[in-house]
Amino acid sequence: QNNMVKIMNSSLGCKTKSHHGMTKAERQMNADNKLRGFVTGKNVDIFMIAIALAWYHVGQAHAQSEDGAPQDNSEQEGEILSSTAVLFPCYDMLCHSFGVIFHCSLYSSFHACFDVIRFIEIMGVFVYYFLSRYVPALPYTACMFLVGLLIGYSVQRVAGNAVTESTTLWLGIEGEVILLVFLPGLVYLDSYNIDVHMFQQAFWQVSLFAFPMVLAGMTLTALVAYYIFPYGWSFDLSMTFGSILSATDPVAVAVLLSELGAPSRLQMHISGESLMNDGSAIVFYNIFSARFLFELGINGVGEDIGWGKGFAMFFRLAFGAVAIGLAFGIGVVFVLYHLNRSLSGEDNVVQVVLTISAAYLAFFTSEILSGCSGVIAVLTCGVTIKSFGETLINDLKLAVNFWEITEHLLNSLLFALAGVVWGDILS
Repeated sequence: QNNMVKIMNSSLGCKTKSHHGMTKAERQMNADNKLRGFVTGKNVDIFMIAIALAWYHVGQAHAQSEDGAPQDNSEQEGEILSSTAVLFPCYDMLCHSFGVIFHCSLYSSFHACFDVIRFIEIMGVFVYYFLSRYVPALPYTACMFLVGLLIGYSVQRVAGNAVTESTTLWLGIEGEVILLVFLPGLVYLDSYNIDVHMFQQAFWQVSLFAFPMVLAGMTLTALVAYYIFPYGWSFDLSMTFGSILSATDPVAVAVLLSELGAPSRLQMHISGESLMNDGSAIVFYNIFSARFLFELGINGVGEDIGWGKGFAMFFRLAFGAVAIGLAFGIGVVFVLYHLNRSLSGEDNVVQVVLTISAAYLAFFTSEILSGCSGVIAVLTCGVTIKSFGETLINDLKLAVNFWEITEHLLNSLLFALAGVVWGDILS
């Protein structure tokens, strides 16, 4: 049989090689694979990192013991923080929110921030089990809001413990951190789960609902606040108030339409408008809040935005975000095309990491660096990846499951933290 195989290979122009007849490149690759397997299997890399860290701390302790007194590193820490703030523009905001400046005395505060997160996620498991088995009619997010309400209400009334101390740290968190942490993950999954073909057919109707009709609803709400409310608000403040209330949450309506068997086009109008009206409402809020702050007469606060400048600002915020999201989406599709080793588990994981990195980078680039709408940028990025890159994802089930887990965690934490803030106000 071996002779027949050799004859057939020679007739087909093939060359047979034994294990000892491997080429130099194949032997090098085999040796590299063995070395990598040994390092990862025995955790040699982690052991080497631990040795380096231990050696560094021993050297620091030895240097301080020779000096006879602890060194004042405030100037050096300031230089490190300033350089880090240049590299990462949102670093100062994150440090101020979490109380983390890489200082040993503040490490406990940073560690305590996660106590309430762990508690909320564990409570979310019990809440989901109870609702799914006994009271399926109650929405999960509303119950998580009530859980957070009880936690926030008990902060000032219960003796100090790990959960209440951690909750106190979260009460002072910046609103920008909430947007940076929660919005990209939630918006991306909703935009990725959208039916692209149906969205293309209903695009103009959805755009009409999400922009002109949101503006009309915002104006009607502002007129009620301006003429009926007894607070004496200015028109710009009333429009700011209307922009906050103009973005609706259609979850209950979408579930009802699905149960009643409504046409898929109507469901797309509701779900697509809910995705786009978040971005349009934020754009309108930025415009009218700047006008209201300018009315206060504080130097350097707000901006006098006229009608022409307002329309220009609207198109810049909206279409600039679309361009940024489209650029990130096309870049992700290009990288997904080259990560095409479907049998490589590492490639599959990197593809999922690429999608979440693109979602958060698109939001950060649009919202923080460019001053555009981060929601519209993430929405455009998700729709672009769904349209052109879904067939390039090697393990689609892995990506969808990861994003569903992320959405569940973010929803649980977001609604619970909202309840915490409201409970603290009530107390």
